[in-house]
This record gives sequence, C-alpha cells and structure tokens, in this order.
Amino acid sequence: MLRLLLSIVTLLPAFYAGAQTTVRITTVPAATPADASLFLAGTLNGWTPASLAHALVRQSDGSYELILPATLTGPVEFKFTRGSWATVETNAAGQDVANRRHTLSGAPATLSLTVSGWKDLTGGGPQPPCQSTALQPNVRVISESFAMPQLGRTRRIWVYLPNDYALAPAKRYPVLYLHDGQNVFDACTSFSGEWGVDETLSQLQAQGLDAAGSIVVAVDNGGAERLNELSPWRNPQYGGGQGDQYVDFMVQTLKPYVDANYRTLTGREFTGVAGSSMGGLISTYAALKYPLVYGRVGVFSPAFWFAQQPLFTYISQHPPRPDTRFYFVAGANESATMAPLMRAVHDSLARAGVPATNLSYQAVPDGQHAEWFWKREFAAAYQWLSQPAVVTATGRPVAGLAFSAYLNPVRNRLTVLLPAEVRGSARLEIVDVRGRTVRREKLKSGAVLDVSDLPAGVYQLQITAGTLQGRQALVKE
Repeated sequence: MLRLLLSIVTLLPAFYAGAQTTVRITTVPAATPADASLFLAGTLNGWTPASLAHALVRQSDGSYELILPATLTGPVEFKFTRGSWATVETNAAGQDVANRRHTLSGAPATLSLTVSGWKDLTGGGPQPPCQSTALQPNVRVISESFAMPQLGRTRRIWVYLPNDYALAPAKRYPVLYLHDGQNVFDACTSFSGEWGVDETLSQLQAQGLDAAGSIVVAVDNGGAERLNELSPWRNPQYGGGQGDQYVDFMVQTLKPYVDANYRTLTGREFTGVAGSSMGGLISTYAALKYPLVYGRVGVFSPAFWFAQQPLFTYISQHPPRPDTRFYFVAGANESATMAPLMRAVHDSLARAGVPATNLSYQAVPDGQHAEWFWKREFAAAYQWLSQPAVVTATGRPVAGLAFSAYLNPVRNRLTVLLPAEVRGSARLEIVDVRGRTVRREKLKSGAVLDVSDLPAGVYQLQITAGTLQGRQALVKE
C-alpha cells in the first residue's frame, strides 16, 4: 500500500502538468444574437478581441466553452467579447466592468462564469446614445479618417488642448502622443473605461501644478490590426510586424501635421510618447528608433513578452540617448512576467547609458492590467516626465531650448520660432544621417528657410542660443 501511495504522489506533478482549464460561460444576456461568436481576450493573447485560438464553442445546452492550453499557468486577466471592443462584456446596466482575474494552477479546473451585458446591447435591444465624457471644449477630433500612407489605412485622431490655449495665442506647448486613442478621453469610445487624460491635465493646470501645459494627440488603435501595428516584430502566435510603419506614420506624417497646425514646441525635449500594454511596447521601440523625436517615454504595463528577445537585441544595437526620460509602471502581480520583464528592460537601458535620474520604475502592489489603474497613475507619470532630463556630465537637470521648427505642406520651407527670452540670434545646424553638417547659419525668431535643396531623408536639426540647446528630427520627403 505504501508503495502504491508513493507511486501516486510521484505521478501527480506529471498529471497536473498536462491538466487543462475549461472556461465555461453558462449564461449570456437575452439580447445576445443566436449566431454570436464569443471570444476570450486578455493577458494570455495580448488582449486580442477576436482571437480565433480563444473562441468559445457553443454547446448543446446553450453554454459556451473554451479549453485553455495545459501549459498555461499563473495569473491571467481577461474579458469576453463578441469579436470587438465595441461588443465587450459589461454589467447588466451596460457599464464597464473590471477585468476578470484567475490564477491557473496547473490542476484540472472548470471556471463557470456568466456575462451580464454587452457594450452595444442592453436588455432586449440597443443602448440609448452614450453621453460623451470628453472634456469640452478642450478635446476635439482632428479627423475621423486621417490618412496613414505608410500602412494604407485611415484612423481617427484626437487632440486635447490646454485650458489656456485660446487665451494665450503666443504660447507654445509640449506634445504627448498616446496610443489606443479610444480609451484616452471618452468613456463612450473606450472598451474598459477611459484614462481621463483631459480631466487630469486640465485639473493640474487649474491648480497651478502644470504651468507649461501640454497638447495631447491620441491615435485610435486599428481594432483587428492592433497587434500588427503595435509591434515591429512578429509573434509566431499572435502576429505583429507592422510597428515600423506605424511609428514611421507617427513621425513622418502625424507629427509634421500637428506641428504645422498647432502651437507646439517641436524639440525632442518637449515631445513624449506613451501607452499601455502593447502601447508600452511600441512607445519604447519608437523612442529607440527615433531618439531625436522623443525625449519622454511613458510605459504602462508593457507587453514586453510579445517580442521579448527582439526587443533586448534592439536595445543593444540601438542604444538610447542618455537624456531620454523613461517612466515604467505596472502592477507587481499583473502576470508572472510583467514586473520582471519591465525591470529587465529598465536595467538594459541603464546599462546602455541612461542615468538613474532619467529612469523611473514603479511596481505597484495593487496595480492591474486595466484602464482604471493607468488612469490613476497617469498624473504621477506625466509630472515626472515633464521634468528636465539630465544631459550633462555634472548630473544636473538642464532645460532644453523651447523652440519650434516645422515644414510647410510642400516641405520646402522651414519656419523657426524661438522663445521670447532669446533676444538676439541663434545658431542652426542641420546634420545628415552620416553626421555631416549640411546647413549652418544664424537666424532670428520667425525665420523661414528654403530647404528645397536638401535631398529626401531624416536629418538632425540643432538650434543653440547661449547656453540653451534643442534638437529634433527633420523629415524631408
């Protein structure tokens, strides 16, 4: 008998290692279409709302089932959808619900769950029109179909303007670019609550905690193309690989438009990029690929697992500028790999030369992979990123030159505006990708330069006035 018991104990680990978890939806809302396809979207698939590998199968008793791989263990967060974030599950009143959370132990288990509502349906039919929560008149839509020539698509683009934008016509502002624009300003377009960036920034400015203010530009994700666009590397299981074209769109098409149409400070010291999950991955990549564009990077609960090895290789081959500020934040227990991978990327940037004062790492005990968490943490991230970077050997923070330089629509006239404190001339230099200075001259604020003789390409533009200096990328098409 003892030998038999020992044999059973010995076999248990092997048995559980091959055990599977069954996710079962026992009840769905009455308004659910009879032919609806249900999907699980969560940390286990990059929050893909229509992953065929995570489709639930309709059973004869009307329930839906999904059997998860036996190798999947540890904490997971997820929601159910009918194939898009516009049809994500809600409570019975049609309100957003928190992520479902479960820890897969490796032992056989069945999760019996119910869905109370869908975002686009309530009771027996469509919901009444949603009341927008976007702060007015600060938030507006630049375009419902902004052209993305690098990807052959169009996209909705939002912009937030600071409280004093209309009242201070001579003032120019830093710019922060955000991904997943549906979730940035408006609960009606979000799939799990909004970040409330508009309310947060307006309140900080009203309280005197953000005198500079910021323009925020938010780019909607591409729905089914989200994973493809937000990773430059392909994940064998989930896709990806269009991230290069996406960040090229941001730098070569969107930023020039924003700089030409809004009163922006165009230098890298005043330009940031931020996002959560896959948005955290692509923000990190964008700062590494375009170090002369982005000087501030907000990384919320990054999906570094999606392209782990390629990212570390890229960091080693494309070291960041040491004066780039990176803010990392995630829940300490979001997943088994979240905090460790975020720490590993943080440490890789430190080894590549980014000083500790330009790196912030926050693993928050109660943090979750959810909009409410990123909304709560946004103000702290924004205020930290807004501080000047350390750029000198002495380790003292130094403010960059608050200039603006932008090309006109035909890309052959460069307008340069200097801050009011620059009384005389400033020195401008344009450097090509080989490090050769192709243009050098003195200029005053308001100067318009003919750059039609410059071949197409990406250049470094540097402007120096006294002890202040600013840089940015100059894209010539």
